[in-house]
Amino acid sequence: MRLLRSFAVAFSMYSRLPMPQWPWEEGDLEYVFCFFPAIGLVEGLFLLCWMMVGQMLGLGSLMLAAGLVVLPLLVTGGIHMDGFCDTADALASHQSRERKLEILKDSHTGAFAVIACGTYLVFQFALWHQGVTDHVPWMVVLLTPVLSRSLSGIAVVTCKNARGSGMLATFSNAVVGKRVLATLVVWFMAAGVLLIVTTPVCGTAAVVGALAVYGYYMYVAHREFGGVTGDLAGWFLQLCEVGCLLAAVLAGKVAMLL
Repeated sequence: MRLLRSFAVAFSMYSRLPMPQWPWEEGDLEYVFCFFPAIGLVEGLFLLCWMMVGQMLGLGSLMLAAGLVVLPLLVTGGIHMDGFCDTADALASHQSRERKLEILKDSHTGAFAVIACGTYLVFQFALWHQGVTDHVPWMVVLLTPVLSRSLSGIAVVTCKNARGSGMLATFSNAVVGKRVLATLVVWFMAAGVLLIVTTPVCGTAAVVGALAVYGYYMYVAHREFGGVTGDLAGWFLQLCEVGCLLAAVLAGKVAMLL
């Protein structure tokens, strides 16, 4: 029962998919991050369904790409993009660590957040358009959101929380560390192996891209903020997904040239 409640809490917090509602108890949060990659799997299924239905209807690559950009925002309610925008504002401020953490909590949207969000969406749209045109492997579409959420959860379990308060801190404090970490590692390894085995070139590139972005995330989080926060986790997730797609698209292009 506790696992089912953690499953429902995970989907209630990190997606807009309908779930049963009840007053949460501390025990309900223990295994939330075990199910975080499952939300990515559902998102990947939505993306695949859109591609399949769009191709059956004869939609052009521009329309397909637009749907692939919008769907994740609809599934998640934009919670990770919100973190991406807040982090962009904080990093662009070039202020002290304490001031950056204050900016993350500020509910106002700064100019740099708008610029970063617009740039991200345009770049992601172009990547999806290229991916649709080049027939990016369906496994990459399906499993990239799993890779990003697995690594994001691993960071939450293993890294210091920079703020010590907030929603992410509440969840991370309730986590049963070793069990959750092991589950997240299994999620990542399973997705990575499937990608590498089923589509060696693009799949391997996507996994390498995810790990590269994770390394950058750890560097920025500890240097600029002294640890991770919920906003930084959203920033990483958005960067990781576009990084995986970029790596897969470029690897596919290189493979075609060789």
